[in-house]
Amino acid sequence: MTETDSVAPDISSPISTSTDVLIVGAGPVGLYGAYCAGFRGLRTALVDALPECGGQITALYPEKEIRDIAAVPGARGRDVVAALKRQADAYGPTYLLGRQAVGLAHTAAGRVRVTLSDGAAVDAGAVVVTAGIGTFSPRTLPAGEEFLGRGLSYFVPDPAVHADQDVVIVGGGDSAVDWALALHPVARSVTLVHRRSRFRAHAASVRELYGCGATIITDAQVTALAGDVRVREAQVRVDGEDEARILKADAVVAALGFLSDLGPIAGWGVELDRRTIVVDSRMRTTVDRVYAAGDVAAYPGKVKLMSVGFGEAATAVNNAAVALDPALSLFPGHSTEASS
Repeated sequence: MTETDSVAPDISSPISTSTDVLIVGAGPVGLYGAYCAGFRGLRTALVDALPECGGQITALYPEKEIRDIAAVPGARGRDVVAALKRQADAYGPTYLLGRQAVGLAHTAAGRVRVTLSDGAAVDAGAVVVTAGIGTFSPRTLPAGEEFLGRGLSYFVPDPAVHADQDVVIVGGGDSAVDWALALHPVARSVTLVHRRSRFRAHAASVRELYGCGATIITDAQVTALAGDVRVREAQVRVDGEDEARILKADAVVAALGFLSDLGPIAGWGVELDRRTIVVDSRMRTTVDRVYAAGDVAAYPGKVKLMSVGFGEAATAVNNAAVALDPALSLFPGHSTEASS
């Protein structure tokens, strides 16, 4: 592992927080990492550019059901985040929200100093990056952008808003299929439009979609939106059909995925694989005392699931603990052995 002064912060920057472990990203994986660190008795701080914990879940789909966490058959995103925060809060972490981690350097003592977008600095024994996909922005719908905020949206904060509406959803990934399933019991009608016949979403979700009664149009694209003060119709071109179909639409949800950017983290000297950070089996990056976990971490055979990220956070934090104090055991002990 090598030390770096990439995007070096001003060493004279005022230290706002001194901690054992700084977690960059307060999404689900970061919150679980804070719990793991607290369980080991480590002082922990979390920094996130968003003003609330929860990452993409809080920002994009707080009402969507999450089903890929062990022993949780299904729970709203906001409830999953709240439970993870309660778990982390048992050990009193410091939250530095609404601030972006910008610069990183090592002090003469080998500790890590991270500057924040407000000019403050955090002095940490180790850093765990759980930044998910980093800064994200939605892929735009090629047609009808003028109706953004007037019926066109890129996610669904509250399904109840679409009660008794005709909703057109565009996309073929997990978000598109999940929104179709979530809105079908609420909306007057749900039509999903996908440009291919094959879906990228989980096979089980696709089977459920075909069985729920929603209208599915494949090999098709939304080519125009029409309306007055808000959207009223969507024009759909289907491969092999001469005439465009006109769909009634009180709302159009363009679930086309997101463009991501690691932002300043990309300049910290860590080895990158596209927009992810390369780690070893200990979740160490190529920069001393800097670890990564969750969707932002990359290694051969990686499976991008939240449940996998939880395990990676535990691995990162416990290896960081040993790096800070080699006398410690890597195994943290069982939570059932902890006194209440």
